[in-house]
Amino acid sequence: MEIGKLPNEVLRALILDKIRNSRDEILIEPAVGEDCSAIDFEHELCVISSDPITGTENEIGSIAVHVSCNDIAASGAEPVGIMVTLLIPPDSSMSSVEKIMQQLANTASLLNVDIIGGHTEVTDAVNRFVISVTAIGKTNGRKLVRTAGVKPGDSFIMTKTAGLEGTAIIAFENQKELASQFGTQLVIDAKKLLSQISVIKEGLIAARHGVSAMHDITEGGLLGAVWEMCEASNCGAEIIKDCIPVLDITDKICNYYDINPLKLISSGCMLIATREGSTLVDKLQDEGIQAAIIGTATEKKSRILVTESGGIMIPSPKSDELYKVKKRQGS
Repeated sequence: MEIGKLPNEVLRALILDKIRNSRDEILIEPAVGEDCSAIDFEHELCVISSDPITGTENEIGSIAVHVSCNDIAASGAEPVGIMVTLLIPPDSSMSSVEKIMQQLANTASLLNVDIIGGHTEVTDAVNRFVISVTAIGKTNGRKLVRTAGVKPGDSFIMTKTAGLEGTAIIAFENQKELASQFGTQLVIDAKKLLSQISVIKEGLIAARHGVSAMHDITEGGLLGAVWEMCEASNCGAEIIKDCIPVLDITDKICNYYDINPLKLISSGCMLIATREGSTLVDKLQDEGIQAAIIGTATEKKSRILVTESGGIMIPSPKSDELYKVKKRQGS
């Protein structure tokens, strides 16, 4: 099997189609593009999301917290607590474990989220650290935003810049190679992008403003997020390539590794669908959050990336572009 997320058609056939849920309290059930579930506790809605992160000790703890809390924010909810499971390879050092736990604690504190439990285990079933974080959040006034809420005519807004997280991860994992190619300063600047990978602020601003749908941009990148939102909402999209902001650092690293920045993992970027695109962009920018309208939702089911030379169909998301870098390195 190919490394990465299961293809959506496989996900449906082998997993989603086998689930038989019956509880009335469950407001969001498993579906392509939906990263959270929501439970109705009568007086308040509880939003839950879970994500695994695999890698070395380089900021894996910080990324794990952000990724799960970002899913909560994409539902318009506020993250409150996280449960952490840490699987440790047998050849790991105690200092590496301590470093990861410090990353977890520092990031949770920064986001005003409590670590409320979990599990730690040394196991030969893994050869790299694996962290699974389950985030729990609460809504404001029982208002819930779904991935599946996009309506034809909505504007698509993207916050920050495409490939944000992937740029930082590649810089952490390939410091020497990139410094040799582009200089030390580029690596330093790329690594600093990890400080921008929370979307909690924009999620809460957008939820208060009123939006049709939100989706944080993770594996599969911007184009994957557009495809998943449209698939969940049974609609299409026209995305204007020239309107998508991409940092020069990201362009340089992506060109070097021959990867597409629009398909590169992009935690820190939120994809938002709303009728009042210009108004929301102004609100986000007033709060210091870079935002741009990048396209429109359509009744036609086709999902098109509009370029200078014409339109390109946006494919179903597959493995993230990071795997191209790992394959090149033979890992």
